[in-house]
Amino acid sequence: QVQLVESGGGLVQPGGSLRLSCAASRTIFSLSRMGWYRQAPGKQRELVASMSSGGNTIYEDAVKGRFTISRDNAKNTVYLQMNSLEPEDTAVYYCNAYVQLFNNDYWGQGTQVTVSS
Repeated sequence: QVQLVESGGGLVQPGGSLRLSCAASRTIFSLSRMGWYRQAPGKQRELVASMSSGGNTIYEDAVKGRFTISRDNAKNTVYLQMNSLEPEDTAVYYCNAYVQLFNNDYWGQGTQVTVSS
């Protein structure tokens, strides 16, 4: 499977901001709907945001107005800008690439985001 390269996690105070980055290969990126998922301890992994290669976006209701997904096609990179972070946002965040042609998902290693005072 494809290894996606993530960065940007860390510890931040409530109300603070972080930006996550995820880079994929050109081939996978060009074919993929890119997304971010998160998983808190004891909970199922959930979709946070995703963006198709054509720019269509989906957001979880809890993050609408606070998080923004974007993709730089020249860099084969997807970003998640997270503003006004809350303790409830604490989770491991995973980059995802869904390739419809292959009907398959590819995942990053996960990066910890902790929101605490």
